[in-house]
Amino acid sequence: MQQPAAVPDQYRRAVTFQSLHEGPDPFVVPNPWDAGTARVLSGLGFAALATTGAGLAHARGLPDSRVTREVLLDNARTVVDATPLPVSADLESGFGETPDDVAETIRRAAAAGLVGGSVEDSTGRDEDPVRPLGEAAERVGAAVAAARELDFPFTVTARAENFFQGRPDLPDTIRRLQAYEEAGADVLYAPALPDAEAIRAVCSSVGRPVNVLMGSPALRLSVPELGALGVRRISVGSALSRAALGAVVRAAREIQELGTFTFGADAIPYAEANALMTPASPAGPGA
Repeated sequence: MQQPAAVPDQYRRAVTFQSLHEGPDPFVVPNPWDAGTARVLSGLGFAALATTGAGLAHARGLPDSRVTREVLLDNARTVVDATPLPVSADLESGFGETPDDVAETIRRAAAAGLVGGSVEDSTGRDEDPVRPLGEAAERVGAAVAAARELDFPFTVTARAENFFQGRPDLPDTIRRLQAYEEAGADVLYAPALPDAEAIRAVCSSVGRPVNVLMGSPALRLSVPELGALGVRRISVGSALSRAALGAVVRAAREIQELGTFTFGADAIPYAEANALMTPASPAGPGA
């Protein structure tokens, strides 16, 4: 099957994203859920973006993991179009039961303009939420193989979902990440690690860059502290989108319960909101 050909701008974004994982300090990749939030985050000086599946689902009026591959990738395309930054995506569990399905999701992600994506080992089944290790590693391998067929460096992130799925098994999480590293994943990710020692144990057990999820009030670590633990990339998942929902709920409750409107003091001024949504001028030659 002929693979999508990268346009020069996508290649530039891909190489930029890849190199960010190789720098001396960790970097934060915040998680927009639509074109508007992508434009806001781009304007605030971040180096790269990664979409949030939960944030997209909530914006569509759905629980997490209820959007289709087509909806997710259509949204990712609008995010890519809204920013000059590299964009990776939350590709959930790869959208399909077979490794070939996962590979096809990677190819479609590349065709949408993305330069990276994460594939998790969850099943979506409450009674059996995490895939057997061998099956999960095979799916990561299929994602990596599809990525390597592209003509630009698509960054594959493999997620071990134990802690996120209520299975706080650190040794098994480490075994999974090591298997995903062996399968070729470029970045390793175990969301919801509970503390600094768990993060340090994960980072010291693998040889690829580690992404950690921040935004939980229970895990109060700064970017420099995470760097000292060995973290290379930091994301916030759905925390930004849930913070926005929290602001809406608090404002609506004030109106309903108090009949007042003081929440407007925290709103971005109208002119500033418009300015944030105005596309930047294209870079000139040689920029």
